[in-house]
Amino acid sequence: MELTAICSIHTGFTTRARLEPAQNGGMPMIQLGDISADGRVDFHRLTRINRDDILDRHLVRTGDVVFRSRGDRNTAVALDESFEEPALAVLPLMILRPNLDVATPQYLAWAINQPTSQRHFDSTAYGTKMRMVPRTALEQLQIDVPDMATQHQILAIDALAERERALAILAAEKRRTLAALILGNLASLAGSGTGLERNTN
Repeated sequence: MELTAICSIHTGFTTRARLEPAQNGGMPMIQLGDISADGRVDFHRLTRINRDDILDRHLVRTGDVVFRSRGDRNTAVALDESFEEPALAVLPLMILRPNLDVATPQYLAWAINQPTSQRHFDSTAYGTKMRMVPRTALEQLQIDVPDMATQHQILAIDALAERERALAILAAEKRRTLAALILGNLASLAGSGTGLERNTN
């Protein structure tokens, strides 16, 4: 199914000048750098600004999806319940608003982040120093959209797989730390003469 049949697509807010942080109050904004390496946005760490030229289509809320159209990682993030108020999404972020009768925000982001979708972006992106995915390439993206029950199952299994991956990394780090401790003790014993004695003959 083409992406335009699943969600509406809007460009983020465009500005020609630096967006200055507000001294008091203001509206939170999401920029490219606010998306962490693991694909999360911390609402409470967003910079706030004062602007009077903001349109509603540039604002994102819980349930919206933001897409990184520029850079090496052209991935999507579904905004969770931590978004206590609307936030301004700034280009090169794109705003996706899924039809909730068709797809959940989390499934939409998951599908965009899959290897098949990423290969589509690899083949349609332009630019060398700063890679850019055009809006038309995003609109033409084809993704499989199963029924809601299957979407929830896919997300649940994916969460378990991610948890397993994280635990495997943690276990490997613990084993490496233990090995370093054992080898360090061995080196200390040998160096103090209480372990392996040197052959003086």
